[in-house]
Amino acid sequence: MAHVQKLQGTGKSGAVGSRVTGELSTPRTAAVNCASLAATSPAPGLLRSAGPHCRQGGSLPAKPVILSPMHNPLERAKYLLAAHLPSQLPPDIGHEVAFAGRSNAGKSTALNALTRQNALARVSKTPGRTQQLVFFEVAQDKYLVDLPGYGYAKVPHDLKDHWQAFLDRYFRTREALKGLVVVMDIRHPLKEYDLHMITYAVESGIPAHGLLTKADKLGRGQQGNTLQAVRKDLFSRFGDTVSVQSFSGESKQGVDEARTVVNGWLGYGPDGGALDAPAEF
Repeated sequence: MAHVQKLQGTGKSGAVGSRVTGELSTPRTAAVNCASLAATSPAPGLLRSAGPHCRQGGSLPAKPVILSPMHNPLERAKYLLAAHLPSQLPPDIGHEVAFAGRSNAGKSTALNALTRQNALARVSKTPGRTQQLVFFEVAQDKYLVDLPGYGYAKVPHDLKDHWQAFLDRYFRTREALKGLVVVMDIRHPLKEYDLHMITYAVESGIPAHGLLTKADKLGRGQQGNTLQAVRKDLFSRFGDTVSVQSFSGESKQGVDEARTVVNGWLGYGPDGGALDAPAEF
């Protein structure tokens, strides 16, 4: 696992996450020198030149703008398509935020809570049901992407290999990918695949944000202790590049904070308007 020193700089439009002092970090300018990132990776080839930005001589993305919870552009999200092959992906333009999570971690519940919809993402009793990259369109060229659930014990090995290769290519080459949300059950955080997905993001120059879901299952004291422990672990592995917060789709704890991060990566300003919208004269 690559260890990344504390990073500073701006780049591709998303936001490098950071250690948080509450449930969500206070935004500030942070920057990452790609050459330094490559130099810190102990495994040759893992960084793949730190993703598309660094291949172009750029740097890692800046932190998201903190948005007002008054307006929620995510409510407009609707199903667009499911991609099993790279050729089935939408054009590589605009803004995408991907969601990853182990089976039964609460990924579908989190997506439904963020979009304030009851059934945008299916909440299945069968773990690992999501077996494609599912795209939900928020606006033109703005998408939420539900990545295949993992922990799928009954999935054939050749299909697992296909997903791994697909995701590897997606993270390395997808210019529209502005951020990754990693959904983890607060009672079982930072499992092997959680760390694997976060590493994908960090090594590709993509910001990552952790949601410690089902926080309502723990008391406030336990929540705080777990959050602090996870933050410390992430910092020891990745430096000041990954943010994390407590979250509950049931009680709605942390929902506004998570929306702020996702909306910022999608290119929305504090009023919920698109920052990249054409100016009116």
